[in-house]
Amino acid sequence: MKKWLFFAMTLAGSQVHAQYTVRLIVSTVATRQQEDIYIAGNFNGWNPKDENYKLKPYAGGRKSIVVKDVTAGTYAFKCTRGSFDKVECAADGRDISDRIVEVNNDVTLEITVAGWKDDYPERPKPFTASPQVRVLDTAFSIPQLDRKRRVWVYLPKGYASSSKTYPVLYMQDGQNLFNEQTAAFGEWGVDECLDTLQQQLGKECIVVGIDHGGTRRMTEYNPYDNDKFGTGEGKRYVDFLAHTLKPYIDSKYRTQKASEHNFIAGSSMGGLISLYAVMQYPSVFGGAGVFSPALWTAPAIYSDLENFSTPTMPKFYFYAGAKESTTMVSDMQKASDILQKKQRYVIRNVVNPLGQHNEKYWRQEFAAFYVWLVKENF
Repeated sequence: MKKWLFFAMTLAGSQVHAQYTVRLIVSTVATRQQEDIYIAGNFNGWNPKDENYKLKPYAGGRKSIVVKDVTAGTYAFKCTRGSFDKVECAADGRDISDRIVEVNNDVTLEITVAGWKDDYPERPKPFTASPQVRVLDTAFSIPQLDRKRRVWVYLPKGYASSSKTYPVLYMQDGQNLFNEQTAAFGEWGVDECLDTLQQQLGKECIVVGIDHGGTRRMTEYNPYDNDKFGTGEGKRYVDFLAHTLKPYIDSKYRTQKASEHNFIAGSSMGGLISLYAVMQYPSVFGGAGVFSPALWTAPAIYSDLENFSTPTMPKFYFYAGAKESTTMVSDMQKASDILQKKQRYVIRNVVNPLGQHNEKYWRQEFAAFYVWLVKENF
């Protein structure tokens, strides 16, 4: 569950497509009925406390919200009480799947909140990182942003007993890559996947995972200013990757330093910044895994893609799920088409007709991405 475009409010008045009204009515059998309830979904980057989507009192002790000018499509959401530690859950405290609504007409949807997550003691999550994963630093300096960040490193099983050099894959949202204990919504299982694939394929690489900045994620991973989320810091973030982190990794580990052996990947906002990193530093990063990119937060990227030119030959792996938002696939395709027209880059597009915007589906796709990366580059 993460950051998408939900009721497509930003498109109101600018589309020729039919638009509908969605009325949501919420009953709750859980405690805290008097507290404010919000809708978090792919309308606001899964903002759990968006005042524009706060429910109002309704008959019978219920609460409701009416959203107008909604374009047809599949939308996902959950109820919160202002944060994701206060998100709705099952009556026994278990997490529930995102709620899905199909809009192809005016819709009235009535739901019941059975429980709130903060009413149940937190069950300890297991530590699932493999022995190949280590924390490089819990407070690695990002001088370009005057911040510090945890950085993870995955080393192939044969690293310690060999003298080989290795390609490197840099990945965003390090919390979610290796360890269930640090992943808020499930991990990608990158380490287990590579343990298996590298043995099968005989092709190994180092993976560097950089934690996101929490509340700063929406600006750190966006190189452009956004009216809703604030001043973009993405340019300085990719400067950090290219000028600070990569040189450090190259000095500490046996890496293959040329751009054709260094790649970058991420999902949602992490997909956006990974695409941008190759645009900014094609001589540093030879390709990007662009999973479900949040291009809706950065419309200026299309003109920058039009102007993008490099003598190198970067590779782009684009992935999106058809059930993520009304524009996820088309936005991704638009970016891919711009690059494809240049007729000099290696590009793969993947659309999962059942794919939703969460770690489960990105985890499923990672193996295919790695196999493609191996065939194209290693």
